Amino acid sequence: MTQAGDLALVLLVLVAAALAGLYLGTRRSLTRALAERERELLAEQARADERTRLAAEMHDVVTHRLNLMVLHAGALRIAAHDDGVREAAGELRTAGCQALDELRDLVGVLRSGRTTSIPDVLPDHLARLVADSGTGLAITLTEHGDADTISPAMRRTVYRVVQESLTNVHKHAPGAQTEITIHCGPSIVRAVIRNTRPVSPVLALPGSGGGLLGLRGRVEMVGGTLTAGPTDDGGFEVDAVLPAFVPT
Repeated sequence: MTQAGDLALVLLVLVAAALAGLYLGTRRSLTRALAERERELLAEQARADERTRLAAEMHDVVTHRLNLMVLHAGALRIAAHDDGVREAAGELRTAGCQALDELRDLVGVLRSGRTTSIPDVLPDHLARLVADSGTGLAITLTEHGDADTISPAMRRTVYRVVQESLTNVHKHAPGAQTEITIHCGPSIVRAVIRNTRPVSPVLALPGSGGGLLGLRGRVEMVGGTLTAGPTDDGGFEVDAVLPAFVPT
């Protein structure tokens, strides 16, 4: 064999070795990627199964209690002789029915794992929320700007901020005067909920702070900030600042 033939043979062996090494390396990388993807799919399936189990448990436990509350409120409304008691029982029954509807929607989301089924919160829903929460509280709602110009996701977030704040006022500051101010600008949305000191401190319920903590996480998730704390006059203020649109 000539020298040129020997050189060609050596080059062929080197190329074959390089191709074999490249093939084995690619195969190992692909095998690792497939194994990692399989682990992710198994973990995702486990989370889906756990979500379905929790949804079923929440539906069974909470729905049972809410149904009892609605039934008792209906019975009280029929049996009560005082007009104020009947009115309060009717409002309690309506609130319970609304909670059941919302619970069914949320359980459906948990079971399906999809968020597209969550309905949009229209601007007038905020006024309805304030009207429904007015029992025992003097609430004023002031809105600046056009809520239709902000994204649906931000409208839902503002709605939840106001809803959680009013829940906390009912729990921790019974009878307090509450002012809700919403500013809808071209790039920023701000919701300020401020209440005075409780009229009946003895009726206030203890809290863990978990509601505000979860609310702050929700606001920060969409690029906003939330501050909350006591005011100088003994009241409490929640201030949420959000972008008008979800950051991309």
